[in-house]
Amino acid sequence: MSEPEKIIVETKSGKIRGYSSRGIKIFKGIPYVEPPIGNLRFKPPVPIEPWDNIRDATEFSPIVPQVSSPMDRIRGSFPQSEEDSLTLNIFTQSTNDEKRPVMFFIHGGAFSTGGSRNFDGSHFVLRGNVVFVSINYRVGPFGFLFIPEGPNATANVGLLDTIAGLKWVQDNISVFGGDPENITVFGVSAGAFLIACLFAMPSSKGLFKRAILESGTPHKFTFQPSIGIKAYEKLMKKLGLENGDIESLRKLPYESIIKGLDDFQLVRRLGAERFLPMIDNNSMPQHPLEAVKNGAAQDIDLFIGTNLDETKLWSVFAPEAPLGEEGLLKKVNNLMQKINQDETKSKEIIEIYRKSRNNPTDIFDAINTDYSFRIPSIRLAEEQSRYQKNTYMYLFTWQNPIAGGKYGAMHGLEGLFVFGMLPDQNLGIFPGKSEETLELSDKMVDAWIAFARSGNPNHENIPELPSYDKKNRATILFDNEVTIDRDPYGNEREVWKGIL
Repeated sequence: MSEPEKIIVETKSGKIRGYSSRGIKIFKGIPYVEPPIGNLRFKPPVPIEPWDNIRDATEFSPIVPQVSSPMDRIRGSFPQSEEDSLTLNIFTQSTNDEKRPVMFFIHGGAFSTGGSRNFDGSHFVLRGNVVFVSINYRVGPFGFLFIPEGPNATANVGLLDTIAGLKWVQDNISVFGGDPENITVFGVSAGAFLIACLFAMPSSKGLFKRAILESGTPHKFTFQPSIGIKAYEKLMKKLGLENGDIESLRKLPYESIIKGLDDFQLVRRLGAERFLPMIDNNSMPQHPLEAVKNGAAQDIDLFIGTNLDETKLWSVFAPEAPLGEEGLLKKVNNLMQKINQDETKSKEIIEIYRKSRNNPTDIFDAINTDYSFRIPSIRLAEEQSRYQKNTYMYLFTWQNPIAGGKYGAMHGLEGLFVFGMLPDQNLGIFPGKSEETLELSDKMVDAWIAFARSGNPNHENIPELPSYDKKNRATILFDNEVTIDRDPYGNEREVWKGIL
């Protein structure tokens, strides 16, 4: 087997060597900021110093320091490093000056885990002649330690990493055949939440033109500073350090900090002590929803959506016995208490969802999905549509047949279709290639590409999707048959009015 062709491009940071494979030119592990080590740990990113030699870009970098994840047993685990993990990967058909649309992908992982290497952009590049970019950014306390005041104040440096990556791409993507004036950011789960945060960050202005948010939008009760302060104080206590002793925290090996995170692993409850983006005085001075309401993202084309059964994925990692009526009310009460509602509202919501659900477990999954994902996404689209006609909404409803269909249209499932990464056959909880899944995947990939190219997801193989607004609420449903629905599950949407 012959060696892949090596390709050298010259960026403003220096020359890098990538390779060509199956019609794609690939550059992996490109550093975009200085390593956040020593005194730079917990601080905003510092632009990369230019290098003199030709830097090799033929291998993925390590992932950023992070706790282990239940997903590791599905996607695999990878080497970690604090020194050389803040990198970009770029896939392109050609490094000529054609000015292709740029699709900049931001991975998920609950702001605690994940990395860019799991997402292969080849399908986008070959099918749509776009330039695909993916990024590693700091997660956990390394990216989202929150200290609001004093000489060691820090917040949202993981978000600032992404902004630094976007600046690097805007400055350099033309040498990879991309158009710096046509950058679309897109992300899944925490990656989508992160993009919503970018809308509220003044330093992100002008760095991208379009945004696709898949299953991730904060509602108005999220990202409150009190949560970040509790997480910081809990970590310091766990590590035996005094509050404020950040110099000692900077000197600890990152492995010691990771070990101290045992109590934090992927707790998904709103209000739990977790390291998340936080509203602060500098980097993100407004809640993302409030910023969009005030027109902060009015120049950004938006394509946003969720999956019908997002929270059914949680049963993979924390299976529970089927709920009874008492358990259902208790769980819904727990949600309502976090948004200042009482049992009367819990019972009202349950009765609305009962009209189209068969049992208490399915009722709670639907309520939890809407609470955590669908209703916040609708709220963002409502506000954005006041300013931007290129606002579009989708709902992924295709039902996963594995395990008797118990996972439904679970969280993250749409990603296999969007990336064209369906396995050859069913693999664990992931469905394999079939005539049905491949056809749906092609329609979704082409919608994502069309949106990146023009700000409109429509193409010849799907029904015409009108812009989203509060009057018509046009939504494209991705299923075996792709259809357009006006206000799908509208009675369930309506019950959240005024409370979320």
